[in-house]
Amino acid sequence: MKILAIGDIIGRPGRDTVRALLPELRRSLAVDFVVANGENTAGGIGITPGAAEELFGCGVDVITSGNHIWAQKDIHEYLNGPHPLIRPLNYPSGVPGRGFVVWDGVAVVNIIGRTYMNAYDCPFQAMDRLLEGIPQDIKVIVVDFHAEATSEKVAMGRYLDGRVSAVWGTHTHVATADTQVFPGGTAYVTDVGMVGPKESVIGDDVSGVIERFLTQIPRRLAVATGERIVFNSVLIDVDQEMGRAQGIERVYREFDI
Repeated sequence: MKILAIGDIIGRPGRDTVRALLPELRRSLAVDFVVANGENTAGGIGITPGAAEELFGCGVDVITSGNHIWAQKDIHEYLNGPHPLIRPLNYPSGVPGRGFVVWDGVAVVNIIGRTYMNAYDCPFQAMDRLLEGIPQDIKVIVVDFHAEATSEKVAMGRYLDGRVSAVWGTHTHVATADTQVFPGGTAYVTDVGMVGPKESVIGDDVSGVIERFLTQIPRRLAVATGERIVFNSVLIDVDQEMGRAQGIERVYREFDI
């Protein structure tokens, strides 16, 4: 089975690029399953039901998220529906939505880190509890770890090695060059990267970000403009019978919208 993991999709430029590129990528790379992080699809922060449906319509099977999942209020009720949009597993109990989904035989899990982030529940212990309850016949398990610190992401990958098929990082929007398969058969990369404007600061307008750093005055940032869009993803080859990864490679494209 070939699984394509797409990095954080930034606003309309990111959505337009996924719609333009994904159908052909699914064909040319013989992709069986697509997971995309969609927590920045609505104007760069959060996701709306409409944005989610747009991604599902162009070939995304499951959408993961992160710390911006609550930014758009109309997504709360949508999260409780049957749609394969998930929020981090280790949010406190009682919040809308769910932290994992089994879709077409693949268990997709979303967790969020704590280092330089908020005081979420322990993602390591949350994964232990979840894996204890997943049926034995579900062999392919993949994890989107939405976290800031490289060390926390690598530690999670090592911690889950041999227990899940893949762990990939999201959140920083900067692609890392450490794709590998760990000894236990878990594919890993610290951060997939983003789908967003190339001339930007992690997808946002350059001048606005620099002004905020210079002044330390909080302000809402706008998605960067510009026709050149980068598409960052990884393609993971998984043995469906064993649930072990056989390979992981970067899939990178640039696209003019």
